Amino acid sequence: MKYYNNILETIGNTPLVKLNKIVSDVDALVLAKVETFNPGNSVKDRMALKMIEDAEADGRLKPGGTIIEGTSGNTGMGLAIAAILKGYKCVFVMADKQSKEKVDILKAVGAEVVVCPTAVEPEDPRSYYSVSKRLAKETPNSWYVNQYDNMSNTAAHYESTGPEIWEQTNGKITHFVVGVGTGGTVSGVGKFLKEQNPNIKIWGIDTYGSVFKKYHETGIFDEDEIYPYVTEGIGEDILPKNVNFDIIDGFEKVTDKDAAIYTQKIALNEGIFVGNSAGAAIKGLLQLKHHFKKDDVVVVLFHDHGSRYVGKMFNNDWMKKMGYIN
Repeated sequence: MKYYNNILETIGNTPLVKLNKIVSDVDALVLAKVETFNPGNSVKDRMALKMIEDAEADGRLKPGGTIIEGTSGNTGMGLAIAAILKGYKCVFVMADKQSKEKVDILKAVGAEVVVCPTAVEPEDPRSYYSVSKRLAKETPNSWYVNQYDNMSNTAAHYESTGPEIWEQTNGKITHFVVGVGTGGTVSGVGKFLKEQNPNIKIWGIDTYGSVFKKYHETGIFDEDEIYPYVTEGIGEDILPKNVNFDIIDGFEKVTDKDAAIYTQKIALNEGIFVGNSAGAAIKGLLQLKHHFKKDDVVVVLFHDHGSRYVGKMFNNDWMKKMGYIN
């Protein structure tokens, strides 16, 4: 009989799928690493399990403990699944721009969810960074995950996602394109791939309202770059320790409108039902197409599942209200 001992053993080994219609004017072979095949339907399952296992190993997370984290939803899902099987409680802090589906899904897997305002500074006591840190101090036998600065995040992708992509492309990958939020995926995958072949280009997809692109190009953390944006799961108003700017060859910014429209286009053109950051990633890839040659192999990572955005990017009433479609 072939079976897994529990759902955590199904994390990883996600498929690479050739994109066709949506990249018809790109010369290169474009392959999507579809991370929705993970049990929590996102790439974050990989680092969530790794962060928990590393915290268990060094005693930061003790039996019966409470896991506390600020999340846009997907890391919370990965943590919650592991917590169910390992006997931990979860409290997740989310910004109010995240979709209702994400809040409801976390509650469905037993987590407590605290919602905070988006439009405040990171240092503001109401911000989701501040609230999660405060709850961790106030809660006995708790562990504050801090996915932004927890280097187990990068390590998970160095150990699993990067090697999978290298093996699946038979070492022929020339470019890796991925949305950047905490930085774990781009830095872990990028480090592994560049160790195999330093000529591989690593492109981070950023959003307007985020500091990454300007900081990468100038070394200046420009607070004037920071303003609220709609795109979920990428961009930051801080510099997470997991973002290794030396690994990244360049950033490309994508507008909220384009990210939303291309989220729909991936489903309608390729039959792949993925989330908002995938829309940003594919539009960024199209903006970068002049960098790709005929024999190149470009891998783009699709972070999460479209079911988390049915009230937003997949809802035409919402799209009209935002002015993204007529």
